[in-house]
Amino acid sequence: MTNSTTRARILITGGAGFIGSRLAARLAAWADVTVFDNFHPQVHEGNPANRNRLSEHGIAVIEGDIRDAKAVAQAVVQIDPTIIYHLAAETGTGQSFDLVARYNDVNIMGTAHLIEAIRAHAPNAGRVILAGSRSVYGEGACVDEDGHPTPAVERLEADLAAGDFGPKDRSGRTLTPVATDGSCVVAPASIYASTKLMQEYLLQQAFWGTDVQVGILRLQNVYGAGQSLNNPYTGVLSIFTRQIMEEKTLNIFEDGEITRDFVEVDDVVSAFEVMGRVETVPAGVVDIGSGEAATILDVSRRLLRLLGAPEDRYVITGAYRPGDIRYAVADISRAGTILGWAPQKSLDQGLSNLVTWSQETIQNEAT
Repeated sequence: MTNSTTRARILITGGAGFIGSRLAARLAAWADVTVFDNFHPQVHEGNPANRNRLSEHGIAVIEGDIRDAKAVAQAVVQIDPTIIYHLAAETGTGQSFDLVARYNDVNIMGTAHLIEAIRAHAPNAGRVILAGSRSVYGEGACVDEDGHPTPAVERLEADLAAGDFGPKDRSGRTLTPVATDGSCVVAPASIYASTKLMQEYLLQQAFWGTDVQVGILRLQNVYGAGQSLNNPYTGVLSIFTRQIMEEKTLNIFEDGEITRDFVEVDDVVSAFEVMGRVETVPAGVVDIGSGEAATILDVSRRLLRLLGAPEDRYVITGAYRPGDIRYAVADISRAGTILGWAPQKSLDQGLSNLVTWSQETIQNEAT
């Protein structure tokens, strides 16, 4: 791939979104890029900058729905892609509990439509790269009191209601969560997570016996400038930033110690680009995150401080949601070893950039 003198032809599903539009702009430096996106209002309303970015970089746009098999096939025929990035997906853990059919239609059937279109109409396709999700791990890697790796089970509602939020093993013993990598057994705990795991399975099984390489990046919590400030199912940092700017009190779930790995969007785009250019796509999954743990309470306080709001303008509610995970942090060592990739932006840098962009965006909305 990297030695080819022919300019790559790249298709990005979901390519007009938060991650996709940035990826398209970066790849346009060395490839002919086309994005396929349905511009769903939940994701795109009030956030024109992502589509404008595509125009600024001369990127072709096909407006279509991944659930429409004919539209997907027509796009593949038109582009004859050599590389496909599959980012189109519904992404809300909480929303997936209520909209089961929609999440299955988009994430599973949409992937099936893409696979069939590639097999039928993309003879030059060399690789398909999926935006996977760490949610497939469920509670992720844990150790027992002796430090032995021990699988955690889905947290029980009875425990959560009693304020007992830590992960446990099958015998009910409390475990200590640790950083997770691809060697961890998958155990999706939400409908969203189950659909994301099925995407992986479909792609890994669909191209057996062909020359198509499949790459999977399991992403942690991606955030940054350009993430929707209006979508209630988007990243918690964007949601909290808007709420703070509207002088609302932040409602923090559980005991505030829910832990996440927040990775800045430009670092994620860099990882996707490497997957598109590396000579051979690595087998198995690659975990992408910052590799650093941050509690929701901690990032809430940082955002309040950056926005000049009272640092105690939050309430720890004790509330919980089905499918939520207690601790999600990536072991990113494999990404460094096989891709030469490492995150470049610290959480403090990323939060500062997010706040600056959010202030400018909301000010523009008001004028």
